[in-house]
Amino acid sequence: MAMNRVKFGDNRLADYINSLSPLMADRLGEFQQSAYNEGLPIIKRDVANFLATMIVTKQPRNILEIGCAVGFSSALFAKFMPEDGKITTIDRYEYMIKRAKQNFDLLGIADKISIIEQCASLVLPRLTSEDAKFDFIFMDCGKGQYLHFLPYCLQMLKSGGLFVTDDVLQNGDVALEFAEITKRQRTTYKNMREFLATSTSLEGFVSSILPIGDGLLIIARE
Repeated sequence: MAMNRVKFGDNRLADYINSLSPLMADRLGEFQQSAYNEGLPIIKRDVANFLATMIVTKQPRNILEIGCAVGFSSALFAKFMPEDGKITTIDRYEYMIKRAKQNFDLLGIADKISIIEQCASLVLPRLTSEDAKFDFIFMDCGKGQYLHFLPYCLQMLKSGGLFVTDDVLQNGDVALEFAEITKRQRTTYKNMREFLATSTSLEGFVSSILPIGDGLLIIARE
């Protein structure tokens, strides 16, 4: 007798996977749950657990984050990276920066994190010109900017380093035909499609797109 199989993309499968993705422990988990309750823009539970696994595995000492929001991702990195590790995070929104600083103070990790309070479009060229290098780069900012920020991030990524970007599948919109995209979203759609096509065909790098959360792209420098 034929059986109805649960396919990827089915909400039941996503719900089941999330049920196996616990919140972080202790105060970080309380921060995480509070952010979800408020509807704040932080990474999803399955993405958080995946990134924690990556940080534990790679043990990066110098992390760059583009898009700090209220600071959950930076706090996650700080928990699992080496004790002497440092995080540089970029954000331009005063409200988010204020909340992030409060959270870092409450978690006792403010000494590990430097916040650059400026638009990433100005910061990234400056960091690149200063020959800044990072073991791990995480980008979770305006999706239409991913394509423009890509060259700077690749230049700053150390050999063997990882560059991870969140929300690259855009709730599945990247798979739609151009005519199906609403006019106000078409520029972001085109930029994301070009970003993905470029990112997955880079010489000297290997990459993979993972359908967890709303899609992660991982690029590793050979």
